Amino acid sequence: MPALKKIVVQNFRNIAFQELYFSPNINCISGNNGEGKTNLMDAVWYLSMTKSAFASSDRFNFRHGTDTFAVSGTYSMNMGPDARFSVQVDGKGEKKVRRDDKAYSKISEHIGVLPIVMVSPSDTSLVSESGDDRRRFVNSVLSQMDREYLAAMQQYNRLLFQRNRMLKDGTFDESLLDVFDERMNEYAGVIHGKRDAFVKNLLPLVAEHYATLSGGRETVSIDYKSDLKKGSLMELLKASREKDRIFKYTTAGIQRDDFLFEMNGFPIRRCGSQGQQKSFLVSLKFAQYELMKRRYGFPPMLLLDDVFDKLDMSRISNLLGMVAGSDFGQIFITDS
Repeated sequence: MPALKKIVVQNFRNIAFQELYFSPNINCISGNNGEGKTNLMDAVWYLSMTKSAFASSDRFNFRHGTDTFAVSGTYSMNMGPDARFSVQVDGKGEKKVRRDDKAYSKISEHIGVLPIVMVSPSDTSLVSESGDDRRRFVNSVLSQMDREYLAAMQQYNRLLFQRNRMLKDGTFDESLLDVFDERMNEYAGVIHGKRDAFVKNLLPLVAEHYATLSGGRETVSIDYKSDLKKGSLMELLKASREKDRIFKYTTAGIQRDDFLFEMNGFPIRRCGSQGQQKSFLVSLKFAQYELMKRRYGFPPMLLLDDVFDKLDMSRISNLLGMVAGSDFGQIFITDS
């Protein structure tokens, strides 16, 4: 399994320069607020996903006053020699991702090479915010495990962007819309099917981990909502074509999917305490971890950023018991 042995961070967020070596087992990172613990975790994440776990754009990742940043890491690899991965981004937004100093032809080829799971305080947006964050979570997990899913998402989003641009420009070419709709339908079917299977596989694991954390005091569930449960995307887009023309964007499709998190049959964002919500989110990420471990045949790296916040002592004790087991690989834990 890949394990990070050494990381070098330059001009990334508030880190001017840092070179660190890690254990293949548990790594504990402590320090006061604002000293860069979370930014270090984000640098580790960046090496796996080629983007920040927190910033929507790379322009927020440059240290103040700099116009380039770089992150590199040396990993022990599963059944092979050590490998060095690096990501460098300049002020023009050009990103170079390399393995052993050889650039990837496509950045997407790197996704899934270094499997990773993160639990952080920002996960609360999965409960409290819109479906965008929940879709991003599902996309992040499935893109690491399934290259067909990643390719389908890239193609669907490209076609969706072009279709929306045409609608916004007021160009309403029926024959061209037919072409867009037919091609989007193919990719939407793949995405919907894989998301549906993912939720069905994920839910039992979430419920199991939540029961362990909470002592079985509540039950949790996930409800996958999708326009495609009403019919194919072709049918939906044909029925909404006039609406799309009026609103000037595509009003149906898998870009509207949502994943509703519930506790005892009610939305957890409304009825769950902060501790219950945090327990659910930890359980969700541990379930992701288990699915990825099954997919790869080895455990992914696990980042636990400020994970003990908002948990009572009994839940903290249960959590520590879970990560202390032999089922986990390399772990990074931050705490103040």
